[in-house]
Amino acid sequence: MPRNKLSLVFFIWCVFPWVFFAHASQSHYGGSLVLAASSDPKTFNDIVSTDVNSSTVTSLLFEGLTTADPFTLKVIPNLAKSWDVSPDGLQWTFHLRQDVKWFDGTAFGADDVVFTFNDLIYNPDIPSSSKDVLTIQGKPLKVEKMDDHTVRFTLAVKFAPFLRAMGQTIFPKHCLFQAVREKKFSFTWGIDTPPQQIIGTGPFMLSEYHPGERLVFKRNPYYWKKSLEGQALPYLDKVIYLIIPDAQSQLLKFMDGELDATSVAGQDYPLLKPMENTKNFHIYEAGADYNSNFVTFNQNPGTNPQTHKPFVDPVQLSWFTSLEFRRAVAHAIDKKRIIEILNNGFGLPQDGPMSPSSGFFYDPNVAVYDYNLEKAKEILKNAGFKYQQDGTLEDSQGHPVEFNFYTAESGNTGRDQMAAIIRSDLERLGMKVNLVPVEFNTLVNKLMSSFDWDMVMIGLTGGVEPHFGQNVWKSSGGLHLWDPHQDKPATAWEKRMNEIYDQGAQELDENKRKALYDEFQRIAADQLPVIYTVLNMDMYAVRNKFGNLKPTVNGGAFHNIEELYIKK
Repeated sequence: MPRNKLSLVFFIWCVFPWVFFAHASQSHYGGSLVLAASSDPKTFNDIVSTDVNSSTVTSLLFEGLTTADPFTLKVIPNLAKSWDVSPDGLQWTFHLRQDVKWFDGTAFGADDVVFTFNDLIYNPDIPSSSKDVLTIQGKPLKVEKMDDHTVRFTLAVKFAPFLRAMGQTIFPKHCLFQAVREKKFSFTWGIDTPPQQIIGTGPFMLSEYHPGERLVFKRNPYYWKKSLEGQALPYLDKVIYLIIPDAQSQLLKFMDGELDATSVAGQDYPLLKPMENTKNFHIYEAGADYNSNFVTFNQNPGTNPQTHKPFVDPVQLSWFTSLEFRRAVAHAIDKKRIIEILNNGFGLPQDGPMSPSSGFFYDPNVAVYDYNLEKAKEILKNAGFKYQQDGTLEDSQGHPVEFNFYTAESGNTGRDQMAAIIRSDLERLGMKVNLVPVEFNTLVNKLMSSFDWDMVMIGLTGGVEPHFGQNVWKSSGGLHLWDPHQDKPATAWEKRMNEIYDQGAQELDENKRKALYDEFQRIAADQLPVIYTVLNMDMYAVRNKFGNLKPTVNGGAFHNIEELYIKK
């Protein structure tokens, strides 16, 4: 370049740098990100959602007052720009952003926050997992509007994970108040709702939904976040989710260029890794997954009010409630074999309810159930079970040990394949296990509504804060899958779990909190209400066409989806 031109460019850079930033940022706009979902969402209503496919979708639409930094895990502002706390830690005042609008252009404000907590989360007519998390020692938070952009939360007792809990999705009062008044909210924003009626503040808004085919999200023109250069976000025009239930079909569509990214199972790593250069993608290895894979048995002692029959056959219930029976099952599951066969060696045995990626609160010193069939058989014999000459197992009353084992049909989790291996393991114990794959939403209905199941293979999302598992581990919790909604704890250990969660919520000393949650993890491993299997390693294959891509184990590949752009 001639010297005079170089000097001119340097002069413009020094005096008018915005010219370069504006040009660079303008070139970022446009394009689509195409991903896969293993199932249709069950609902677009995040308050009543209990499945990961629904929450994956709603995470694009809705936001909370706070969020977590995906690298440091520290709580940072989101819809709230700042907050103050009283010296006693019981009163929190949030100052809301004044530049946030709902998808329909209506201004976001304090009324929406108060409505979300008082009219939705704490509404006894609305089933919400958030109610469990945000009720401390049976007491709700007091939520008040101070002015249009200020909200005060008053706590009855100290609540250690309060700021992190303020990541709770906020809903628009002007859209939903009438549904609450008419007691229709629990059925509002179902999958049959016209996309334009689903109103959030997130970076993308739902524009099309074709069940069994795809979901299309378009750029939210009102989105409040800006780039470092002050440019409006998001950059992408669209995010598209194709509904592809089968994991292998997802992989093939990625290889054919129809998907921009896919989760990489360990078994597929040797196939994909050599293709990185020729297929123009990169595999990111983030770390151990937070999401668990476990089996559990139905210990629900209740009776179906429609049929007046027990939810669980009394004979089977006697097995499932036996700790010795569950311990034998735990020793019969060959976790190393699962990791080798399904994950190509990428994975970790899981023994307790938290992942090593959880960091500070993770306790590695929980009971470990090594694979040992002889030990498992000995445990069963000592518990009164008997083996027949043909190797089949019977209980002390002569009932053959047989039950149905449910799991979701093939999806991107690979749990159907894991279930098949576990079934084989249990048959080596002499049990007759009928593996029954069902559609995911059907499985959720069995677990949450009909309680019509014997054994299930499923998983739950995890994280860094143990308290947010309260709806699983407290005896009254809606996700206390093996025996949900207990009026009082059915066992002494469940009573202790309730105490741990009540104490842990109020304990502000991090080391004392850790001691409590270490005890929780050890009780869970000792009592085996759920039997953990393996943790997958989070790996993502993503096309090389995206800028600002920063995958982490905490946020996934697209935690900063509003910042992603197509490289020109």
